[in-house]
Amino acid sequence: MNNSEILYLYDAKLTNPNGDPDEENRPRMDYERDINLVSDLRLKRYIRDYLLSRGYELFVMKLNDKPVTAEKRTKALKSFDDDTILDTLIDVRMFGATMPVKGDNKTFIGPIQFNWGYSLNKVELLESSITSHFSTGENKIQGAIGKDYRVKYSLIAFSGVVSGKRAQKTKLKQEDVELLDEAMKNAIPELVTRSKIGQYPRLYMRVEYKDDETILGDLRDYIALKQTEESIRDIRECELEIG
Repeated sequence: MNNSEILYLYDAKLTNPNGDPDEENRPRMDYERDINLVSDLRLKRYIRDYLLSRGYELFVMKLNDKPVTAEKRTKALKSFDDDTILDTLIDVRMFGATMPVKGDNKTFIGPIQFNWGYSLNKVELLESSITSHFSTGENKIQGAIGKDYRVKYSLIAFSGVVSGKRAQKTKLKQEDVELLDEAMKNAIPELVTRSKIGQYPRLYMRVEYKDDETILGDLRDYIALKQTEESIRDIRECELEIG
């Protein structure tokens, strides 16, 4: 398999692209530059959810609709030999995994990896109070009051790589890469939850090279956002320059 590099852009309007549990679930931010951040794990979760909805078995998944530890998920596998694991679990072929095995850990380094995503524009946060219809206790009449945090608008860019050499070690197939292409375009729009609705893919590009050695680097270095408004709120208020 040849190397590929990925450029992926999606926007988020009045939503929370990736909550930070250490910050009351506020959207992840670089506050010094007002840049919205999204972890690579969040993007991989979108892809895994898409694969799961298509009937693929995953290593990182719930059992009986309940979250489980890596140890329990490993014990639920029918076989621990490498070929069976790689033939069965598509997310291990794609992203790799560390599986706790008695006496040692079994580690696969995934050929598909992403950098953290960041917004191309400066992002403002919207904070509001929300009230639950349910009381917090038997003797309390009013519902609980909490905080809701969202970005007003964020155009988020990810870069990634598909390593041809690592693909050989995890048995990644060309069909898997084509399925990745499909997931990158469809996974986010299909996830309709209260905190994630309002996100849409805007650009997906996978550049495939002629060998398994060529790497150009972070493709985000070759794009620039040109804004028609100082603080944008919509995709129509900006242009993307590629060069």
